[in-house]
Amino acid sequence: MTLQEFYGPIAKHVNNFSPIENGARSIGKRLSEEIIRYYNLNTHFLDTGHGEMLLKANPQQEQQTTSVNYPESKKEGVPYLNVNLSDFSGDRNILNESPEYYVNFRPFNDCDAYLPVFGDSMYPKFASGEIIAIREILHKDIIQWGEAYLIQTDETANSLITIKLLFEHPSSEKIIMRASNPNFRGDTVLQKNAIKKLFMIKGKITRNLL
Repeated sequence: MTLQEFYGPIAKHVNNFSPIENGARSIGKRLSEEIIRYYNLNTHFLDTGHGEMLLKANPQQEQQTTSVNYPESKKEGVPYLNVNLSDFSGDRNILNESPEYYVNFRPFNDCDAYLPVFGDSMYPKFASGEIIAIREILHKDIIQWGEAYLIQTDETANSLITIKLLFEHPSSEKIIMRASNPNFRGDTVLQKNAIKKLFMIKGKITRNLL
C-alpha cells in the first residue's frame, strides 16, 4: 500500500509518516493505537507473529469501529520530542526518540519534529524554553546562509549536536557556524563532510511560563 492508501483513512497529512516507513522515526503510541483500531489488527499477532493478523469482529463491532469519528487534532500532527540536545551522542538519530505528544499547527505540519531549546547561545533568536520546529535537509549543499540550523556531526567533529547560524566559507568544502548571542563570540569552521544530519529550523513556539 502507498502512504496515502495506508494512512489516508487515519490522517490528512500522510507525508508526515514517511520517516516512519523508511526507519528514520519510531512510530508513536497514539498512531499505533489508531492503526490497530482502524484495521482491526490482532495485537497478539503484532507482539509474537502467531495467530491471525486481523481480528474477526461481528457485524455490530464492525459498525461501531467504522462509525467512530476522531477529532481532527488526534488525526494529524508533528511529534514533540522532549529531549536535551546536550544529552545526545553523535550516533543517535533525533527522529527516533519517542514523542510525548503531537502538535497540529498547519504552518509547521511539514516539519519532522518539535524540540525544546536549552541554553542561551542562540539568544535572542531562540531563548531557552522555546520550542523549535525542524525539518531535515537532504541536500546539504543547498543552505540558506545566515539562517539557523540544527547540525549533527560525526566523530571527526566530536559528534557535535548544536543549533547555530550558518554562513558561507571561502572554501566550498567548509561552512561557518556562529552563535546569535554576542556573549558567545567566535566562529566555528566545520567540514561539510562531517555533517551527518542537517535540519532547517522553520519556526518556533514561545511559551509564557506563569
